[in-house]
Amino acid sequence: MDSARAAVYLGVFILALSVVCHGQGSLDNRMSAHEEQLVTRDLAEAIGELLEGDEDNRISLEKKASVIPRCDIGERCALKHGPRIGRLCDCMRGTACNTFFLRCY
Repeated sequence: MDSARAAVYLGVFILALSVVCHGQGSLDNRMSAHEEQLVTRDLAEAIGELLEGDEDNRISLEKKASVIPRCDIGERCALKHGPRIGRLCDCMRGTACNTFFLRCY
């Protein structure tokens, strides 16, 4: 999730930088005021859509980042699915997930 937020902030920074640099251009290459307003409005709408985002998109980003939350001592750290054991969270430093009790000890 942090990488997605960083990407959005980077995009906003690049957008602001391009707007500032655009103002430094020569008078011949400038857009009309109406065209500038249209471009600015389109960019604002695109950034708004990125910030709102989909819940499914957020979940997929979290899975891609493979961020596993931390468990405290005694908390359940795994779940048994038949012969397989799936991790729910990562135990804190100095502890390990007990595969019999499925808790951090």
